[in-house]
Amino acid sequence: MCTNCIPNPNIDPEKADQFGQKVMDMLNLSGLAFMMSIGHRTGLFDVLADLPPSTSEEIASKSGLNERYVREWLGAMLTGGVVLYDPSTKKFSLPVEHSSMLTRSAGADNIAALAQYFSILGTVEDKVVESFEKGGGVPYSDFPRFQEVMAADSGQSVLPALIDSILPLVPGLTERMENGIDVLDVGFGRGKALNMMAKRFPMSRFVGYEISEEGIAYGTAEAKELGNKNVHFVNQDASTFEDVDRFDLVCTFDAVHDQAKPDALLRNIQRALKPEGVYLMQDIDAHTNVEENVEHPLGTLLYTISTMHCMTVSLAMGGMGLGTMWGVELAQKMLADAGFKSVEIERLPHDIQNCFYICRK
Repeated sequence: MCTNCIPNPNIDPEKADQFGQKVMDMLNLSGLAFMMSIGHRTGLFDVLADLPPSTSEEIASKSGLNERYVREWLGAMLTGGVVLYDPSTKKFSLPVEHSSMLTRSAGADNIAALAQYFSILGTVEDKVVESFEKGGGVPYSDFPRFQEVMAADSGQSVLPALIDSILPLVPGLTERMENGIDVLDVGFGRGKALNMMAKRFPMSRFVGYEISEEGIAYGTAEAKELGNKNVHFVNQDASTFEDVDRFDLVCTFDAVHDQAKPDALLRNIQRALKPEGVYLMQDIDAHTNVEENVEHPLGTLLYTISTMHCMTVSLAMGGMGLGTMWGVELAQKMLADAGFKSVEIERLPHDIQNCFYICRK
């Protein structure tokens, strides 16, 4: 602290102390987020969940990791309130209440997997700062592991709910897919949702459009492994495809807001649908006006991800830069402008991040 500074008479000391504590908490929790990412990637949380109280040597041995690094990581976990420690035995333990939100067995509740975003986004900070100064953006190719982490994220949140909760939001859709329809997934990432649907509904025909060669290769390999012969992955720019009255169902899973030309994408989807077709769009559940997002439980995180990835990736392509928090109000307007006459919004109890738009011509 500055010992020679002259106090500002306009400052409320109590409010300053409260904000100072908030900033200190923020710095500590930011560091903890990085350490949680490492705990997930190394499997340390999974190991701790299965062990009785153990020393750093025992934990390192069980996990096959270097003890010195494990010991320092445990220091962050202890001071961060994640693990417990008995000084008399020098043993650490992970409470079951904590492991239920930090391990792979926790499924959609595994928050540690989401902590990976921070380390990935940190690698492009210099380029984002440059974009603040000069405009433009950071291209998708500059983000290491992003598609991998996104696939893991959707693997926890989207895939477990896809067949039993998401698709049934459209009345009668599951039955139609069992009988056989034509389905398109635009911006499919690694194609996990497509492959899951193709496996579950062998009478239907599935096509995926994606510009990532890595995603296409992954989806194709997984389809071969699963024996899916009813799915086809295509390298196709989402803003330029020209299908007309071809698909009974078009899906996008968190893929619209970071497009360069989301307006063109939505028009293309509307045109590609058969007259009785349905567009199922999953995207971020937020408001367009920033003041209405103050109480959003993930508001700060989502604006951060938008600044550091979704918005800047779009701007790097000369795009609109909608950003993650484009909001339901703007989404509804853009869907109407694209030609959709009916738009219904549904939400699922387990998903605080997304909402689901059911759109018809």
